[in-house]
Amino acid sequence: MKYSRNAVVRTLAVVAALGLVLAACGSSSKKGTGSTPTTVTVPTGGTLTIGAEQEPDCFDWIGSCAGSSWGEWMAEVNTIPFAFVAAGVGPNLTNTPGPVLAGAPTVATSPVQTITYKINPAAHWSDNVAITCDDFVYTNDQQQNSKDIYDRTGYVDIASVTCPDPKTAVVKYKPGKTFASYQQLFSGTVGILPSHILKGKDRTAAMKDGYTWSGGPWVAKWTKGDSITLTPNANYWGTKPKLAKVVFKVLADTSAEFQAFKSGQVQMIYPQPQIDVVDAIGQGLPSSKTVYNSKTASVEALWINNQRPPFDTVAVRQALAYAIDRDAIVNRLFGKLGVTKAVNSLNPYVVADYSNPDAWSKYKLDLNQVSTLMTGAGWAKGSDGIWAKGGQKAAFTINSTTNNKRRELTETVIQQQLKAAGFDMKISNQKSGDLFGKTLPQGNYQLALFANNLTTLAPGECNIFCSVNIPTAANGNSGNNWYRVNVPELDPLLQSVDSSLNDQTRKDDAKKADDILATNQVTLPLDPLPDILIWSNSVVGPIGDNSIMGPFWNIAEWGVTG
Repeated sequence: MKYSRNAVVRTLAVVAALGLVLAACGSSSKKGTGSTPTTVTVPTGGTLTIGAEQEPDCFDWIGSCAGSSWGEWMAEVNTIPFAFVAAGVGPNLTNTPGPVLAGAPTVATSPVQTITYKINPAAHWSDNVAITCDDFVYTNDQQQNSKDIYDRTGYVDIASVTCPDPKTAVVKYKPGKTFASYQQLFSGTVGILPSHILKGKDRTAAMKDGYTWSGGPWVAKWTKGDSITLTPNANYWGTKPKLAKVVFKVLADTSAEFQAFKSGQVQMIYPQPQIDVVDAIGQGLPSSKTVYNSKTASVEALWINNQRPPFDTVAVRQALAYAIDRDAIVNRLFGKLGVTKAVNSLNPYVVADYSNPDAWSKYKLDLNQVSTLMTGAGWAKGSDGIWAKGGQKAAFTINSTTNNKRRELTETVIQQQLKAAGFDMKISNQKSGDLFGKTLPQGNYQLALFANNLTTLAPGECNIFCSVNIPTAANGNSGNNWYRVNVPELDPLLQSVDSSLNDQTRKDDAKKADDILATNQVTLPLDPLPDILIWSNSVVGPIGDNSIMGPFWNIAEWGVTG
């Protein structure tokens, strides 16, 4: 998973309501599918400029600094070859072998799990050096042995990657170890890295500020603080891009995005579903198209540091959940869209079969429960109405991203609700690079508000909730369990979801894990949000939202007219 993609489990009601709002705008819209077809011939040449809400923290995609979804959407998926891609738009996503492979790999389970990849004979890097098994070997070595890795899921139990020939890679797991979601390997946030360029070098130093090579249809250039520019990879072996250039212009926030779109400075935006988004669209966006994706790969939540007081006890975390009227918050934010209910699982819609969608449903506003839990844990209200214990008040700070009006409103409403329940919450928002690059990984927070998003079309939350993935010096601070969740009975269930080759077992264990997560109230899922993609009529091609790889995953097939 990665942070702050934009949002969360959606409902069809969101899409229907938004469709009603937009129908009056004079713009063309497509509801529910997340895509809109085009019958226009896609021309060659031209520049497409897109508004980008976030700038990545680095281009080292497997490093812990690469938490930005926008970085993956804009640059990684267009320059790094993936063994598998989550192809499609809207809810219709399927794991498909990427063009770097000659077809689907073969998988054997005895005597050990073995995955054999056949690499496309034509596949090569932008310097015309062939993509070979050596690149698989190098990438696996980096995932297993480098420090400060974003997510090692699926790689830690690999026994070997061998090369019967340059275009064949054989991955073998250790005896007794399996990985059910093997399609995640060399895909998602990792991909395949060029051994001949990076081997023997400091990978992070070589990649973090950008790189000039590519294994995809585009070459990316990052001008920090301003833009990311894609130009065609002249030596790409597959279908080459039609556009001459794509410029992702970094803009401050959603409001700035809309102004840039309305003034013609950018031709496409992928705005967060802020309250003012609907208002701005309602004012009219002529000569434009819009699609919505109601079934996505994201969940927005209150993420709790389970090791920092006062949330280092289950009772206080449960009391927090009973002190918040989540439905009221959702209604306040999106009631006009027909969205009035909070979500009750941390698993997003695209993997709903591996979740209990009602796991958190018991947590509704109940001040009596708050009092019972807090007094039972030894807390008492002071004269100021705030809970206190051992001379320490139930006071804490929430962090989120700056320049996000929806999240700021959410924080304000939560602050008011918690004060009425006896909690003192302060608000201190940060730049996304600071929050996700330092504060959360280092555990220097108590409560945070943002969205996590799947990076591959596969279930599994061990990477963010298993105790072995808590960032520590022992694992090179590479763990992605930023929430410091340590529930012994949880680990084997989540590990089973990753490793069991019996799909029904995976589903059953995932649902049990959801219940344990909710019982321990390790964090609190909040609101369902739609994805919204808006573009000028001058942009043509098979355009649509892909909630895992982002809306720009097939931008090589787009063009501009006029």
